[in-house]
Amino acid sequence: MYLCIFKVDSSQNKESVVDMPLVQTAQQLSADHLPFARSYQLDAFEMAMKQNTIVFLETGSGKTLISIMLLRSYAHCLRKPSSFLAVFLVPTVVLVSQQAEVIETHTDLKVGKYWGEMGVDFWNAADWKKQQDEFEVLVMTPQILLNSLRHSFIKLETIRVLIFDECHHARGRHPYACIMTEFYHPQVESSNLQLPRILGMTASLINTKGSSDKTGYWKKIHELENLMNSKVFTCSSESVITEHLAMSTPKLKSYRHMDIPYSLVSKIASELNTLKEKFERDIEKANIEKPQKDNTRLRLSKLCSTFFFCLEELGLWLAMKAADTSSSKASEMFIWDKLDKCGERILTDFSSDAFKVFSGYMPSDPDWSISDDMRANVANGYLSTKVICLFESLLERRGLKDLRCIVFVERVITAIVLCRLLNVLLPSLSGWKTEYMTGSNTRLQLQTRKAQNNIVEEFRKGMVNIIVATSVLEEGLDVQSCNLVVRFDPSATVCSFIQSRGRARMQNSEFLLLVKSGDNSSLARVDNYLSSGKVMRQESLRHAAVPCQPLDTEIYNEVFYRVDSTGAIVTLSSSVSLIYFYCSRLPSDGYFKPFPRCEIDKELQKCILDFPKSCPLPSVTVHGSVKTLKQLACLEACKTLHRMGALTDNLVPDMMEEEDAEEMGHVEHVNEHDIYVPSELVGQGLNNAAKTYYCYMLELDRSFSYDIPMDHLLLAASSELNFGEDNIAFGLEFDRGSLTVRIKYSESISLTSEQVLMCQQFQVKLFRVLNNNDYNKLKETIDAFHPWNDHTVYDYLLLPTTGSQQSPTIDWRCVRSILYETGNICHDCPLPEDQYNIVQTRNGLVCRCVLENSLVCTPHNGYIYCIVGTIDGMNGSSVLNLKDGESITYKNYYEKRHGIDLQFEREHFLKGRHIFPVQNHLHKYKKRKEQERSNGYVELPPELCSIVMSPISVGTCYTFSFAPAIMHRIESLLIASSLKNMHADYCNQNVIATTKIPTIKVLEAITTKKCQEKFDLESLEALGDSFLKYAACQQVFKIHQDKHEGILSIKKNKIISNSNLCKLGCSRKLQGLIRNEPFDPKMWIIPGDHMEAFHEVQLCTATKVFTRGIRKIKSKVIADVVEALIGVYLSCGGEVAALSVMTWLGVEVNFLNIPYKRSFPAHPEKLINLSSLESILKYSFKDASLLVEALTHGSFMLPQVPQCYQRLEFLGDSVLDYLVTMHLYNRYPGMSPGLLTDLRSASVNNDCYSLSAVKVGLQKHILHASEKLQEHIDSSVQNLDPLLMGSTFGWESENSLPKVLGDVIESIAGAILVDSGYKKDIVFKSILPLLEPLVSPETLKLQPVRELHQLCQKENYVLKKPVVTCENGVSAVTVEVEANGIIYKESCTALNKAEAKKLASKAVLKLLKESMSMEPHPTPFLSSPKGKKRKEEEGESHGNFIPSVL
Repeated sequence: MYLCIFKVDSSQNKESVVDMPLVQTAQQLSADHLPFARSYQLDAFEMAMKQNTIVFLETGSGKTLISIMLLRSYAHCLRKPSSFLAVFLVPTVVLVSQQAEVIETHTDLKVGKYWGEMGVDFWNAADWKKQQDEFEVLVMTPQILLNSLRHSFIKLETIRVLIFDECHHARGRHPYACIMTEFYHPQVESSNLQLPRILGMTASLINTKGSSDKTGYWKKIHELENLMNSKVFTCSSESVITEHLAMSTPKLKSYRHMDIPYSLVSKIASELNTLKEKFERDIEKANIEKPQKDNTRLRLSKLCSTFFFCLEELGLWLAMKAADTSSSKASEMFIWDKLDKCGERILTDFSSDAFKVFSGYMPSDPDWSISDDMRANVANGYLSTKVICLFESLLERRGLKDLRCIVFVERVITAIVLCRLLNVLLPSLSGWKTEYMTGSNTRLQLQTRKAQNNIVEEFRKGMVNIIVATSVLEEGLDVQSCNLVVRFDPSATVCSFIQSRGRARMQNSEFLLLVKSGDNSSLARVDNYLSSGKVMRQESLRHAAVPCQPLDTEIYNEVFYRVDSTGAIVTLSSSVSLIYFYCSRLPSDGYFKPFPRCEIDKELQKCILDFPKSCPLPSVTVHGSVKTLKQLACLEACKTLHRMGALTDNLVPDMMEEEDAEEMGHVEHVNEHDIYVPSELVGQGLNNAAKTYYCYMLELDRSFSYDIPMDHLLLAASSELNFGEDNIAFGLEFDRGSLTVRIKYSESISLTSEQVLMCQQFQVKLFRVLNNNDYNKLKETIDAFHPWNDHTVYDYLLLPTTGSQQSPTIDWRCVRSILYETGNICHDCPLPEDQYNIVQTRNGLVCRCVLENSLVCTPHNGYIYCIVGTIDGMNGSSVLNLKDGESITYKNYYEKRHGIDLQFEREHFLKGRHIFPVQNHLHKYKKRKEQERSNGYVELPPELCSIVMSPISVGTCYTFSFAPAIMHRIESLLIASSLKNMHADYCNQNVIATTKIPTIKVLEAITTKKCQEKFDLESLEALGDSFLKYAACQQVFKIHQDKHEGILSIKKNKIISNSNLCKLGCSRKLQGLIRNEPFDPKMWIIPGDHMEAFHEVQLCTATKVFTRGIRKIKSKVIADVVEALIGVYLSCGGEVAALSVMTWLGVEVNFLNIPYKRSFPAHPEKLINLSSLESILKYSFKDASLLVEALTHGSFMLPQVPQCYQRLEFLGDSVLDYLVTMHLYNRYPGMSPGLLTDLRSASVNNDCYSLSAVKVGLQKHILHASEKLQEHIDSSVQNLDPLLMGSTFGWESENSLPKVLGDVIESIAGAILVDSGYKKDIVFKSILPLLEPLVSPETLKLQPVRELHQLCQKENYVLKKPVVTCENGVSAVTVEVEANGIIYKESCTALNKAEAKKLASKAVLKLLKESMSMEPHPTPFLSSPKGKKRKEEEGESHGNFIPSVL
């Protein structure tokens, strides 16, 4: 099937017919008629299937259903994975959700909804690609589609169906018209067959005041058909529609107009004018910039005019309410565009005073009400006759059941004050509730889309009976129960009349028009409007056969600029908004908003467009028609900015694409990663052959005295341990002191398979006992051992030693303790076998040499003890003194307490000690006085003891309790060494010089704070972060010399973002090397006890590891480790080493010297006091223009200074951060983790820099043109506490200093860096005196936000999420803390969110500290240790012992 359209050859004025193939034939595109479709809907659908169509039917006739049938017919070529789309355009935001819901109800297509508040103006090609991939129908307002087509985010050829709701708007420069003229018709002219099917829908083909003759109507209709390239479908008569549709009955309601008493109006006018003059003088005196003054003055004039309008047209009472509404700060009905706070306050005060003026002419009786006497209200001028007419008209319909009424007005203020009046008058008479609705584009009214939707929904449900609305509700609102529409103000156009009438959908509904008596012109217009529908229908039918004509190029063609690579265009009319949008994305602050400045010389027909200093294009000059000069200049600027790269190929600011990439870099991920184990500790399990082990002596040296001896340990590994250095030592932490472990290589030995098996059994059994000293749980597994033959397992041995400290050897006698068997009476000791030395145990008779230095268990209570000797003179007959003063023999006690009858009561008791539990000796201990128990030993009857291992000394058990922590640290060191080897291998392959880095420092870099050890990566991360930031900043600064600070920041963030660093870290397999969990002795794997699923991973040519399980780790943790590694190599090997590890990681930065090219026509000495500044800085500039640039604020628009300080500030911020951080790190070696971060935070911040600037008077040298900035500087300096001038660190200032002051310190540092050839020592030498005295650990005070966070953690206070708002460039932050049931809340404002949050946190801290100082201090509660408390510790003592059985 083919669509026949007429095409006119304009050159020969001949008509020709072109066959245009449809995407599918009618048979292929099933009509899919909805069963409830009406005949005229089906007819319209059939026509829409054949050709582009404008459906012209009355409101409520079901035009949307026709579009639904069309979408269903095209659904098969829209469904994903098809790249084609359908787009449904609606003229107002409120209709987006309504039409989308209809489509979702009647089709299975995926529908996307779009409106301006979603931030679509800031979307880029990737964002729109995602939407097109996900959805099949896009419902949006037309400007969104127009912008997307212009930027080539959406291609016209991908749209299969394009629906225009309320298509009568397609005229002039409306987005509907622009879509057709800029994109559709050029494709028609090029005979492109891939065009979307067009469906327009309207209840009025004309959107003007109408015409007096039929020819005029047809001309307008034909213009719409040509523009839409569509023919009109309509019914032959209104009767076809009325069979299915209830039409409202138009009724005229006339009122006799009466002027408000002249004397009243003149008096009030005089007072208001006097008031206006007073506030105009206030505006002139106000410390706000000239544009803000002009804006405020304009708003004042409009506000005054609004009050006069209300007084003369609505009455005194409603004028008073208008003033009251605009003066109420609590009300959100009025906003003042983008006024300064001062300007906003002036307007609010004016409204408040105007309210007092109006109130002075109202009755003073407190019992008076506007509802008392309506006629008197008219006579006194309180209400106009028109308002009374509306009120009476509504009261006449009190009998209506469930009134749903819309009152249409012209002005926003009329809607607001009428709503207030009706809510005073009607509830007591009828119970009706009134709301108002106005458009979101007005500068007076602020109603969110959500609030408007709620009002409409309540109207549907009957919770709201009357809506007073502007034209925002004329189109599309579908409320079937609406039974009354009132035109308070007359319709301005035919379309407005038809649309507002169509809101009344209910049977027997009314359309009431209020008309002033004797106003013949209004009556004639109403008659014209009433007949217009019939005329439009007749003319459409009469010309149905007339084909669409090509557009008049003189009317619609417009100059444009097209990007060939993408097809993006900018037209003459759209160029202005694009230029302003581009400037809005440039860097700014609270004192300067970047926008272009246009100067037009009408005589010379010349326009000069000056751009902000951060724009790479200084200015554009064009000549042409005065009428289009500004547009021509903006279009030329768009072309130039695109060629310069400032506008992308999609003609959007380069910032937008850069920002999108940056946002991706800020996404936090938590992924699963492998856990790495060093290959040196992993090997094959047992086989029958002898095996070689490399022995390392673990020398243990404790710094405290203890009554238990400590032995050295022997570590035998199947591979040589590669620590990367010869002498390795580390410490373990104790309550009472520390233990130093030194690892020294001893020798290699060969062990038979039997010896290896025995050693493995020994360590497995001993560690099982140490890890779980509850015999009842151990007895099933304590002797179980399964050798993992030929499997990959932890393959190392921990063995006891004997001999001298200088030459210890393996204590094989102790190792064989696992071989003890029942019946083994003696260990070949020299003791005589008499009654004293041979005792009865649960194993039978044994010699005391077997019991002493053994591990025994007492099954009656499940405990395991180390036996250290015999207690002479204590046996079952000995007396036990109980707590209550009672004395009892041990024999009687055991019988009474446990039901045990001691059979050998004369045997001497054994001296036992509880087994030593394995603990985490790697975590940070708080040093405190050791509270040794004098009752640390217990007395045990031999007959209750069962021997577990013998011989094994208490010193061996004690020593082995530290082995898990020691091995965890050794494993970590080997992992750190593997990381070092990876970097060294890369350097060797690329012939890069390497630096010897201590393995323990690398371990510090991969150990997070979460491990709770004595060291972690925080300090190194701070150091590495500062260097990485500087390295990235100096590189992007040198390379991108034509980019402004915003682009530089984004490019820098791409390099240093957590996402990028995490990606680079993972590419080097760092994720498996990180130590991110505290050592848990219970989770420590006993070598040889379990078979692990080890898998080999080759890290580099010479280094491999094994994986053991997986864990979840945040991407930020990996990024932190990358920064910490840079910090390690920087601190130990300098910048060259740091750069080498950055290169290995994939961070591509360098310190190549690239000349800083710039043009600076001005003479520096004419702009600044050069000698004074160089004296302050103690530095002489080679190029003084750099200093001028460093002191130039963005508001200083002198063309001779081409750039402001933002680029140099960007560079200087990074170099100062790096220099100060490095200085603090080197000055305070050995500082605890986290301290460097706190010192850095207290030193490197804008508060410190601002104080430094004020201290030397730099604020006097800043070049700017902002009155607001000067006022802020003056007030801040004047109110500055003189005590604060003694230091330039900390957070003591109650008032925030202008950020510009701190920025200048940074920009000057950047200027010196560039001028000196990037010699950082010169920068530090010059800037350090300004910053002194620097913070020290003794003078450190935490940043208020962090201090508040720590206080809340410590005291278990509830710190709620801060509430942040931003208005007119001012950020407001509310911080709230709930402490002991009391709420502490403070709100503060500042020019940025961080500063406002700091001030609010500081205020809440002050309140909390004052509260805490008044509270009594309770005695600290000392909690018991975790785990079950042994009853022996609570029991009665006998001498220095505790009965084990209690």
